[in-house]
Amino acid sequence: MSRVLITAFEPYDRWPENSSWLALVDLTKWYDGSAEVTTRRYPVDLTRMSEALRKDLQENYELAIHLGQSPGATLIKLESVGLNVRSEGSPLIKDAPEAYRSPLSLDRCCHCLIESGIPSEVSHHAGTYLCNAALYLSQHYSKAFGLRTKSLFVHLPLAPAQAARDGGHLASMSTPMASAAVAMILEQLRSEAA
Repeated sequence: MSRVLITAFEPYDRWPENSSWLALVDLTKWYDGSAEVTTRRYPVDLTRMSEALRKDLQENYELAIHLGQSPGATLIKLESVGLNVRSEGSPLIKDAPEAYRSPLSLDRCCHCLIESGIPSEVSHHAGTYLCNAALYLSQHYSKAFGLRTKSLFVHLPLAPAQAARDGGHLASMSTPMASAAVAMILEQLRSEAA
């Protein structure tokens, strides 16, 4: 049985909910695949998130899927590259590689989602905030500690209720669709690893 870590973030700034956590909670209500899934909700704080991620990865999962909210996004974004950079420009980790590219077949995952009617794309820049940090650090810790964990980051649009509360001008995606997308990504990657 594959062991998979799926993480999401807590609410932040003007968002009293986080679409990544909403999707992950929804997934846990119905997912009945054969993967053994561990879920975590991380704080929106670089130091605390980094510490929690480092501790969680010590469990040596086969796969780590990190979820984040992307206000204004019109589709699901499979992030391919994590950069060694903080939002103010300094490195996340001194004397570490400048970037890590996800070793997973994101193009196949994207194709699977699109074929199922879920808008998605492979993105090559996860920003310079916590989403990027989660992707970079997940890959860096796995390499530094000799873990087998392969990581990816998935940006999700806002949930409809979030967009509505914010004035209704931002794109959204239903939570069931977002959680279905996460499950499809998980199953696609597991089938390739088998």
